Amino acid sequence: MTTLLLRTRTVTVAVAVLAMTACGAAPEASEMSEILADTTAPVPTTAPVPTTVTGPTTASASASASDVVAAARVYVDAVNARDLDALVASFARDAEIVDVSRSIRGHDAIRAWADREVIGGTLRVVSIAERRADGQKLLVHWAPAGSDGWQAHYDFTVGDGRIVKADLQYA
Repeated sequence: MTTLLLRTRTVTVAVAVLAMTACGAAPEASEMSEILADTTAPVPTTAPVPTTVTGPTTASASASASDVVAAARVYVDAVNARDLDALVASFARDAEIVDVSRSIRGHDAIRAWADREVIGGTLRVVSIAERRADGQKLLVHWAPAGSDGWQAHYDFTVGDGRIVKADLQYA
C-alpha cells in the first residue's frame, strides 16, 4: 500500500511540476528539493488529480494538441511507465471502462483488465478530438505489447479529478 501511495504521489507531483512549468511558473531549485522530499510524506488516498495539464509531457511529445485533462494524462503516463498502481489510481473507485463493447467497473476489475491487456503496451496522444466541461475525447495511437498498434478514440469523463468513465473505441 505504501508503494502505491508513493508512486501515485510521485506521478501527481510530476504532473503538478509539468503544469507549473507549462504556465511559466517552474519551481526554483530549492523549491524542487522540497517538492521531491514531500513525496515521502503521508498521502491521503482520496487526493484528487489536478484537473488540467497544459503543454505536452514526454508521453505526448508528438501530440498536436496541448491541453489534456490531467486524469487522462496520468492514465497515459502510467501506461507508458508500466505503472499499474498509478493507472488504477487515475480512476474513481466505481469508475467504468467501456473497452469496445465490454464493461469493466471498479478498481479491482480495472486492475485485472489493465494487468492483462494494457500494461506493457504504449499509448500516445495524437490530438484532442472533443473538449467538454466534464472531460475530453482523445485520438490516440494504442500499441499493445508486441504490435505496431492502431488509432483509437479514448473518451474520458472526469469527476473530482479522477476518471469516472473511459470509453475506448477503435477510430
